[in-house]
Amino acid sequence: MRVLVVGSGGREHALAWRLARSSTVTELLAAPGNSGTAMVGTNLPVAETDIDGLVDTAVERSIDLVVVGPEVPLALGLSDRLAAAGVPCFGPSRAAARLESSKSFSRDVLDAAGVPGPEYRVFRSPSAALAYVEQRNRPLVVKADGLAAGKGVAMCANLEEAKTAIASCMQDRMFGAAGETVVIEEWLHGPEVSVFGFSDGENLSPVVAATDYKRVGNGDTGPNTGGMGSYGPPAFWDETLAEQIRSEIMLPVIREMASRGSAYRGALYCGLMLTDDGPRVLEFNCRFGDPETQAIMPRLVSNPVEAMIACATGSLTDVAPVEWSDDPVVAVVMVSGGYPGSYQTGLEIHGLDGNDADEEGSLVFHAGVRNAADGSGRLLTSGGRVLACVGRGDDVEGARDRAYRRAAQISFHGAYYRRDIADLRSGQPTTIR
Repeated sequence: MRVLVVGSGGREHALAWRLARSSTVTELLAAPGNSGTAMVGTNLPVAETDIDGLVDTAVERSIDLVVVGPEVPLALGLSDRLAAAGVPCFGPSRAAARLESSKSFSRDVLDAAGVPGPEYRVFRSPSAALAYVEQRNRPLVVKADGLAAGKGVAMCANLEEAKTAIASCMQDRMFGAAGETVVIEEWLHGPEVSVFGFSDGENLSPVVAATDYKRVGNGDTGPNTGGMGSYGPPAFWDETLAEQIRSEIMLPVIREMASRGSAYRGALYCGLMLTDDGPRVLEFNCRFGDPETQAIMPRLVSNPVEAMIACATGSLTDVAPVEWSDDPVVAVVMVSGGYPGSYQTGLEIHGLDGNDADEEGSLVFHAGVRNAADGSGRLLTSGGRVLACVGRGDDVEGARDRAYRRAAQISFHGAYYRRDIADLRSGQPTTIR
C-alpha cells in the first residue's frame, strides 16, 4: 500500500516511523514532512494546509491511505475532499472535527452525551464575559473557542488574570476569529491524562493513555508549551480506569456524533482530569497528540495500516482488536532556548547520526529539524520544539534512563529540556490545556 502522512512535526515522524514498519506499506510519503520523515520515506513539497494540493497528490500518486497528523487540515475539510476523490483518510470529517475546532460545540456534545466535564459558560459578548468573571471572582479557565495552535487556554488564578485573558481573546483579537467566542470553565484539580483510541464512527478500539508535561520548567513551573515530554502508561493507569473512560466517556461521544449525522472516524483524543469526583473531560481533540504520539506509537503492537483503513471505511470490527504493549515509554522533548517565547533557528544539531534508533532501546523523533540546504548532511533547528528523545524499557525508570542518556548525546546552542519527565517521585503534572 502507498501511504501519505500529512504534517511536519514530531507526531508525524512518529506516525511515519511506525507505519514504515508495517509489512503492508510499500511506499511511504510525507507532506511536507521533516528530516525525520525523510529517513523512513519520501517528503513532498506540499503544505499541510494546501488542501487542493494534498488531494491532487493523493489522486495522482494512487495513494491507498492518507494519515492526517495535525488538526488544521481536518478542520479545513481535507478528509471530506479525499472521500469525494475516493481516497481513504484516517481523520474525521470537517463536521466531526468540530469536537476540537469549536470548544463550545464540544461542550454541547458532552452535555448531550451525558459526559462529565467542568462547569462552563459560553460567551460571545466581552461585556457579558467580564460580568460573569466578576460575579464568580475565583480561579477560572478562559479558552478561545476556535483553534489557536495550542495557545488559546489561559489559567486565570484571579479576577485580573481572567479579565486580561478575555480582553486578549475578544477585544485584542490575539487569536483572530478563534477568540470571537470564549468558553469559561471552572478550574479543576487532579492528575491529567491523555487517552487515545481508534474510531470507525460507531466502534472504539481499546484505548491507550499517556501523561503530558505542558509547562516549560521543572516541577510544572513557567508558561504552558506545546508539550515538554510524555510517558505511558501512567503510574495510576489500570484496566478498570481504561474501560471506564472508554465506555462511559469516549463511546457516548462517538454515538452522539453519529446521531447528529457526523460519524467520527479517526483517532479520538480525550484529555481528562482525574478529580476527587471522578474523571472529568477537559477537551476532545480530533487527532493524536504531540508529544504523546511519540510515547504511544512505540507501544502499538497491531498493524497500524489495518486499523486505520478499518476506521476510514467503518469496519473496525472486521479486523483484529487493536493491541497496545504495557512496556513503558518515555519521551523527553528538547527545545530551543527561549521557547515558548522567541528563539533562534538554523542552529546546527550535533549528536544525530541520521539513524532514528540504537541497540539500547532509544529513538529520536524529529520535529523542528531540517536538512541544511548545502547538501552537507548537517541537521539544523527549524522550530521551538526541536526533537524528542524516546526511551523504552521494562519499567519507567529504565525507559526514563534511556531517554535521558540519548538526550545527553545531542546538543545545539541554547538546547533545553526538562529533567523531571516521568520522575514518579515528583508526582503527576496537573496543567490544563
